[in-house]
Amino acid sequence: MEILKGILKNFGVEWPLFIAQLVVFGIVYLILKKYAFGPIVNVLEQRRLKIVEAMANAEKVKRELAEAEASKKHVLAAAATQANTILADAKDSAEVVRARLEQEAVTEAERIVARAREAGQLEVDRLKAEFQREAGRFVVMAAQKVTGKILTPEDQRRLGDEAARQAVA
Repeated sequence: MEILKGILKNFGVEWPLFIAQLVVFGIVYLILKKYAFGPIVNVLEQRRLKIVEAMANAEKVKRELAEAEASKKHVLAAAATQANTILADAKDSAEVVRARLEQEAVTEAERIVARAREAGQLEVDRLKAEFQREAGRFVVMAAQKVTGKILTPEDQRRLGDEAARQAVA
């Protein structure tokens, strides 16, 4: 113990002053604990809670963003599928319309050709009839000139009919 007293004396430790300093330190510590450390610890705790809450909100926002991104991809995929379906339907409809219009054009062309044939046949028939009348008239005129007499209407009709029959054959 003597050694301890010698060491304390060498360092200038005086017991009454040391005890007074310990009492003052204890009082200052209690005052600081009540009025300084407590509020500072409360502020730090509130700040820690806010940081934890902000991190939780950041995670929540991150999850919501990922869900929104997935939803966006799903909507875009559905829209692309629907667009492809609409395009396929439009192509099919266009093909049906093209086939229908093509058929209508063929039908109209056939109708025009049929009408042209009918008109041509009517014209041929008209020309044949006109030719027969003219041929009959020429035969009658030729017969009058050859025979030198005037033919009766009965003779004219008979010669005209005979000439028409031979012209058709």
